[in-house]
Amino acid sequence: MSERQPESPVYVTQPYLPPLEEFLPYLKDIWDRKILTNNGPCHQELESRLQEYLGLPHISLFANGTIALVTALQALRITGEVITTPYSFVATAHSLLWNGIKPVFVDIDPATLNLDPAQVEAAITPQTTAILPVHCYGHPCDVAAIQDIADNYGLRVIYDAAHAFGVCDEEGSLLRHGDLSVLSFHATKVFNTFEGGAIVSPDARTKRRIDHLKNFGFVDEVTVVAPGINGKMSEINAAFGLLQLQHIDKVIARRAEIHGRYRQLLSGIPGISLVQSQAHRHNHAYFPILVDENYPISRDALYDHLKLHGVHGRRYFHPPISSFPMYKALPSAQAQNLPNAHRASASILCLPMYPALEDGTVERVASLIRDVGAGAVAAAA
Repeated sequence: MSERQPESPVYVTQPYLPPLEEFLPYLKDIWDRKILTNNGPCHQELESRLQEYLGLPHISLFANGTIALVTALQALRITGEVITTPYSFVATAHSLLWNGIKPVFVDIDPATLNLDPAQVEAAITPQTTAILPVHCYGHPCDVAAIQDIADNYGLRVIYDAAHAFGVCDEEGSLLRHGDLSVLSFHATKVFNTFEGGAIVSPDARTKRRIDHLKNFGFVDEVTVVAPGINGKMSEINAAFGLLQLQHIDKVIARRAEIHGRYRQLLSGIPGISLVQSQAHRHNHAYFPILVDENYPISRDALYDHLKLHGVHGRRYFHPPISSFPMYKALPSAQAQNLPNAHRASASILCLPMYPALEDGTVERVASLIRDVGAGAVAAAA
């Protein structure tokens, strides 16, 4: 393997940044109005525009997706035990601990890497009050099966939809499922506001409670109705979101081109497989591959090989959440209960995926992966 470093390192993601001159008029308007936060004009407009773009009735903007998750659980008054996935970013489970809720981990489907509904039903106890699934990489959960379970047992469903902006099934936005869906607008996401997030609500009453909770519980200047938090999105973040929204279709289209090129270049490599998705409309948020025992080197060795050549992939999600100190003592966190999650965590590698990624770079990344296999075959011969 060559130790030659490329001139510019390639990372797994980069935020889409529209031309600076397009953002300056928004900043001038904010400066002129002197309204920087507290449900200002940009905040209100972004909520309205997102509702229209996503085809949803009610959206509440937040400072980030983690505070949105914490608030969603508060809004539905979730207590006791909540069934969730060990295969996600840690914020999913952390939001439960911050609310004094016991996470109950169940295994994932090995094909989709989302919660396995059969495992969910088997984990329900009298203390179970809700299910917190994740649309991993923006690939839809089995929403029908999860809802059937929730209906049968009287449970709430809150979707961690951090990756699922703009994703649709055959009937519309994936975000309409469950009691609430929570988005992240972090800088690494398909649609970003530097930092930000949102909760999708089914009705005006629920949105009103969420909006109270994200603003300290205030209804007006002298009335506080709940022990709320400061979860508001600033005007600057909202303005950036308005600008991003103007470019989002172009961004997703470019991601789709990159996705298709990767699939073409990586097809037929023994030991390399792709995650399945049932989405009707994708956002191509990530490009994860699974590296199994049929590949000449391990996932970690491939990760190091790419890094040696200036390609910085990410092992999303490694290790499983259930392995971290604050969770590993839970009975549900034991590795023998979660074989698919541990197998995926040991196999996953997300490749660079962002709109500015050039075709030549995609080809170079794919060649680095393919050439490892070719080199191993040649050496064996």
